[in-house]
Amino acid sequence: MQRRRFGRTGLQVSELTFGGGWVGGLLIRGSEQDREAVLNAAIDAGINWVDTAALYGNGASETAIGSWLAGVAKERCPYISTKFNIDTLAGDHEGQIRRSVEASYGRLRLPSVPLLILHSRIVPDPTKDNRSLSPEQILKTGGIADIMDHLREEGICDWIGITGLGDPEAVARIVDSGRFDAAQIYYNMINPTAMTGAGPGWNSTDFNGLLKKCAAQDMGVMGIRIFAAGHLAARERHGRELPITANADNAAEEARAQAALAVIGERYGTSAQTALRFGLACPQLSTIVVGIGEPWHLDQALGAARMGSLPEGALNQLEKTRAEHQAFRR
Repeated sequence: MQRRRFGRTGLQVSELTFGGGWVGGLLIRGSEQDREAVLNAAIDAGINWVDTAALYGNGASETAIGSWLAGVAKERCPYISTKFNIDTLAGDHEGQIRRSVEASYGRLRLPSVPLLILHSRIVPDPTKDNRSLSPEQILKTGGIADIMDHLREEGICDWIGITGLGDPEAVARIVDSGRFDAAQIYYNMINPTAMTGAGPGWNSTDFNGLLKKCAAQDMGVMGIRIFAAGHLAARERHGRELPITANADNAAEEARAQAALAVIGERYGTSAQTALRFGLACPQLSTIVVGIGEPWHLDQALGAARMGSLPEGALNQLEKTRAEHQAFRR
């Protein structure tokens, strides 16, 4: 397993991260035997990061990871990242964060984690959504960034990060502030705008070069949604598709995925491997979070890593398709 530099943290991380979220779902839905077997296989293959969150299965993912970690030798333990969300209507943001982190660490059976991530969406005006935060709420004196800095000073985490979802311009303000060490950034072969920008006529969310902004701040970057909630991995729907970009209902995402995969064909592995190899070709991604729904999904991901990045010719074909195909344009 190749490793990449995780921004200014200096950590060397595997190019694949084991994702413990809802869309993949094995850590939430799977049997204890399957969960532990696939986690063991992941670290045996060189994966050295496992990502989770309090929100995933209402703590089920963290609980599964904590149970597994209890039996893992210290020298084999991967890095762990977890996340918290803020309810803006509930007030006492610091109290919320501390209670969430304490509960997460109890489930993980850990005193601290290397990376603690703010998981709330970032938008200009959060008044209509108690799950979102504005840049002002994050960056103001005594705001979320200051609270997270205090937690780091107390040794509760080593590094702090954000999930870069919501309004791209609002997210860019947080990235440009330099306050955070890492970011989770949406990037895949049907929406690579975090690297390229969208151009005229684009019909989904334009992340407008966020990856370049992260690079300017020397942030570690975890690529998320590499399979576009499964649309790039398989034709069958699993029922856990959660659209988080504009115009991303199942029909629209399916049309984009099929347009992209049609031009690539099966020359570079399965559709899931092709999608993952597209992410591996992006040097701005420190690691790619891969959701695992079934044990064999890990085998597919490891096979893609062995094959390496998509070649330039394939990347050019995909770029041309996104520029011209009606699935991507208004």
